[in-house]
Amino acid sequence: MNSILLSAIWGIVMMFSGVFTQSKSAIRYTAILGLILLLLVTCMDLGGCRVDINVHKMLYFDTFGMLGNSIAFASTLIYVLLSGRDMEKVGHNLAEYFALVFFILCGLSIVTSFNTLLMLFLGIEIMSIPLYILTGSDKRNLKSNEASLKYFLMGSFSTGLMLLGIALLYGASSTGTFFIDDLWAGKTSSEPLFMAGILLMLVSMGFKVSAAPFHFWTPDAYDGAPTVFTSFMATVVKVSIFVGFVRLFDEGFGASKEKWQLFVALVTAATLFIGNITAVFQQSVKRMLAYSSIAQAGFMLLSLMALNQVSKEGILLYAGAYSLATIGIFAILIRMKDYTFEGFNGLAKQQPVLAATCTIFLLSLAGIPLTGGFFAKYYMLSSVVATGHYLWLVIFAVLCAAVSVYYYFRVIQAMYFKDGDGSTEEQPSAGFKGLLVFVAALILLLGIFPQTLLDLLSKIVYIY
Repeated sequence: MNSILLSAIWGIVMMFSGVFTQSKSAIRYTAILGLILLLLVTCMDLGGCRVDINVHKMLYFDTFGMLGNSIAFASTLIYVLLSGRDMEKVGHNLAEYFALVFFILCGLSIVTSFNTLLMLFLGIEIMSIPLYILTGSDKRNLKSNEASLKYFLMGSFSTGLMLLGIALLYGASSTGTFFIDDLWAGKTSSEPLFMAGILLMLVSMGFKVSAAPFHFWTPDAYDGAPTVFTSFMATVVKVSIFVGFVRLFDEGFGASKEKWQLFVALVTAATLFIGNITAVFQQSVKRMLAYSSIAQAGFMLLSLMALNQVSKEGILLYAGAYSLATIGIFAILIRMKDYTFEGFNGLAKQQPVLAATCTIFLLSLAGIPLTGGFFAKYYMLSSVVATGHYLWLVIFAVLCAAVSVYYYFRVIQAMYFKDGDGSTEEQPSAGFKGLLVFVAALILLLGIFPQTLLDLLSKIVYIY
């Protein structure tokens, strides 16, 4: 509850900070202070010290959701430290951009702690509306305007499907309830209506996490949005929705898992295939990363297939490793003169620190051992293996991961083995390089000692 209240209040603070000061540094430091406070109050939530407000059981705060919040807030803090100055290049409304970011964090705090379908809907919409604005924030760029319109239209369509699914689930409920714990109780003659509601919820949430075949808005939205905001959309927002996704299907629909599991398996396979195969043919690194995020969503969908202890541990590990690596890559990409693969030619000679850290980020996304991405993928695959079913999907996911190595290594090849004048628009500061090294070190630590993060999950309050 602390994080919901503070993120909403700090969003208002950021709005008024633009009125009282024109100093961009002051505005940025105010946002950093707010993110640090969010991390602190989330730790207080984990320790049981929270503001006691009667929410009539519409919100449920457990360790799983609060750890998801912690990863999201920590990733956002690193994102602002690495790319906060680049927001200034988008437009003059820096305070408003940070205000929208905090409102998004408020929405994701609700998505990770909802206990009713209505709160899930409110959380999704509180996240989505500021994202539409950030996508079109570069008003001088026609691609940004187009991306915002496409994102808005597709998001509105998926919201309509979600509302219809909620209505069907409410109608199918024998007690007329929106509480996810009571949805499956007493299902007899209303089961077909209930299953229709589940499928609509799966489709609408699939839109939000860019799962195939509901992914078609993603490449254009990510490519057209200002790169600094694409980084935030593809990481913090995506992984937070996945935490809510797992929560919904585990607590609301877990009793009927065998009835919808095959459909999720087909969506997962399609997401892995389309994301990886399409990324192979991209000539822009930014667009390749957009399709890569679709492929990564496919791996995260494996946790939805399993819905066991391993999958819950794995989705949090995946959230941390994926967010850190992607934020780091986008922080480097923002500073490149050319976003194509050729633009990275010879970067290792011009900027060896950027090239080395970028290599670690790419290796993590590819799932190479000794990086956080390896164990993240390992836990996702292990969670499905533990169920004893759908082993074909595990094999297919491994093959798709092998395909991903090709397009990630294209960037590494360009940096180290091709001649060119790959350079940045301006000389990166020592502080920026130091932060990149710190993030790369965190990814390596997650790859060498993954249990350090997973030990925090020992207090998960789910009942098996």
